[in-house]
Amino acid sequence: MMRQAGRYLPEYRDLKKSYSFLEMIRSPELAAEVTMQPLRRFAFDAAIIFSDILVVPEALGQPFSFAEGKGVRMEFRLRTPDDLRRISPDGAAERLDYVYRALRRTREALGPETALLGFGGSPWTLAAYMIEGGSSENGAAVRAMAERGDPVLVRLLEILTEVLAGYFRRQIEAGADAIQIFDSWAPWCDGYEEWSLRWVRKIAGLLPPQVPLIFFARGRNREAAALASTGATVLSLDWETPLSQVRRALAREIALQGNLDPVALEGAPQEAADAARAVLEDMAPFPGHIFNLGHGIRPSARIESVAAVLESVKNFRKDHHAASAR
Repeated sequence: MMRQAGRYLPEYRDLKKSYSFLEMIRSPELAAEVTMQPLRRFAFDAAIIFSDILVVPEALGQPFSFAEGKGVRMEFRLRTPDDLRRISPDGAAERLDYVYRALRRTREALGPETALLGFGGSPWTLAAYMIEGGSSENGAAVRAMAERGDPVLVRLLEILTEVLAGYFRRQIEAGADAIQIFDSWAPWCDGYEEWSLRWVRKIAGLLPPQVPLIFFARGRNREAAALASTGATVLSLDWETPLSQVRRALAREIALQGNLDPVALEGAPQEAADAARAVLEDMAPFPGHIFNLGHGIRPSARIESVAAVLESVKNFRKDHHAASAR
């Protein structure tokens, strides 16, 4: 169910009474525990490691925190050559050892039947956080830097691409079966090829070709052909466009992941199950569909609705296989 899979669970909320979010992601034991919590309740096919995309800027030397009601706050804004000198790519991937240790612990706990996903942010999305200094309504500062071709932004993207490639390779070595790249700031990227896609493409070329690469670009479903050009194995799509429409628009074979609206999990179980079945029926004529949400699960999701969706997927799979056998 993509990221933040434990936030709606009472056992996760119990842990939050004793530990902050940052304490949990920095502790291999706690990160592995939170990753496993949904798997103990539900028969998911895969787990995604409990972490955050901003551990990479932190490893570079730009710490982050969460301000109540204001979202993410970076320790400083990165906008000038002097700011750029405050970060160091040397050893950054190695400084994320706690993520690799969490992956190894989780891989051992999962067993061979359940896939384990690692993840990180795209260079553009991480650069946006670093330049804006945290959460932003429209990414005005990073967009202005892109518009004028600021060398600081170019150099930052180069650094992030190099560090992310090393980070993802180490996640794979630690037991990740696939890597997902989240481009959450994609809607605020003018000149998407130049400022985002070409950097994702470079990362894809530096990873083992046999390991699936999943790419999620928020709000960019209609540019699926461009997204597929990055070399991703799977496109993860939000709920704004029917998957079948994207499938027909793609020229090459690539799997699609998605795309149930997370809000569906906040309603009645039967309504959630019906919404899931609609996604499945939309993609039934096409191969290569990984059912999932169209974005991260929300804290207000109802446990009984999650269970209903999983049962709907299971029953649809069973019915579809029976129909194919006839």
